[in-house]
Amino acid sequence: MTKYVIISKLTDDGAKTLKKNPKRIKEVNEELKSMGVTVLEQFFILGRFDFLNIVEAEDEKSISKAVVELASRGSIRTTTFTAIPVDEFSTYFD
Repeated sequence: MTKYVIISKLTDDGAKTLKKNPKRIKEVNEELKSMGVTVLEQFFILGRFDFLNIVEAEDEKSISKAVVELASRGSIRTTTFTAIPVDEFSTYFD
């Protein structure tokens, strides 16, 4: 399984939804799980973005499908990065 970092920003519609239903965050996590993406850690952050999520998925295809599904709803915009553990990264130079 590969880890990814997803940083996201709510749209105006997303902020309205979250205000009305704060439990929506956990509901989305369950939806992601059904798409093959497991949320490992999740943070609300202050600044340019609203959330930072550490997730795990089988591959780029799985994570891509999940973030496109989320974006298609119009409530959030995401930026996704592959997260390579430092111990693994250091073996690239052996």
